[in-house]
Amino acid sequence: MPIFRLNKELVFPDPSYAEEEGILAVGGDLSVDRLILAYANGIFPWPRANAPLLWWSPDPRMVLYPKDYKPSKSLRQLIHSKKYSFTYDKDFAGVIRECATIPRYGQDGTWITKDMIKAYLKLHREGFAHSVETWYEGELVGGLYGISLGKVFFGESMFYKMRDASKFAFFHLVEVLNKWSFELIDAQQDTPHMRSLGAVTIKRDEFMEKLEEAVSQPTYKGNWNQYL
Repeated sequence: MPIFRLNKELVFPDPSYAEEEGILAVGGDLSVDRLILAYANGIFPWPRANAPLLWWSPDPRMVLYPKDYKPSKSLRQLIHSKKYSFTYDKDFAGVIRECATIPRYGQDGTWITKDMIKAYLKLHREGFAHSVETWYEGELVGGLYGISLGKVFFGESMFYKMRDASKFAFFHLVEVLNKWSFELIDAQQDTPHMRSLGAVTIKRDEFMEKLEEAVSQPTYKGNWNQYL
């Protein structure tokens, strides 16, 4: 399959044209409008060092259905212990910057570049990007961030500095998504960590069908605390 080169026009090729690896297009920009269009069409940016901006739509796709999430016994014990506290959209900048700096197993660097941070901070200000923070004695020790459109949450990254701090944040993400009847968490790539949380892989065609219906629903735009 050819890899499409984007220009200033706000348009993406059909995700079915993606290469086997998942790469669909190169180029374009990280404007709010382009990013929202991408996510709504099952496409996301994932930069690589020394390469143009890459846009992906992998097949199969890893997803988690919020209603099917079952936290482990140890995580439930942690939640009941009150060791950590959590917030929504309190420190998005802190979360994304920690996600960019925390070392990853098997990775030499980070795909969360300065341009990505700048773009997602703008998405947060526009009310589409959200964070869940985990706190311990007033210190940010874990969290996650992603994009919310309709009844879909597109997970981007998570970090932890203390044991299970990211899983604690994820529990509270799923809790609020279930409260609002979200249909899907897009985990993008198949990873052991997401599988441990209950995520499964589905074919891209099936994902696109579910996505089309879910993003047609009203979006919880702006700081999530206003809806709680």
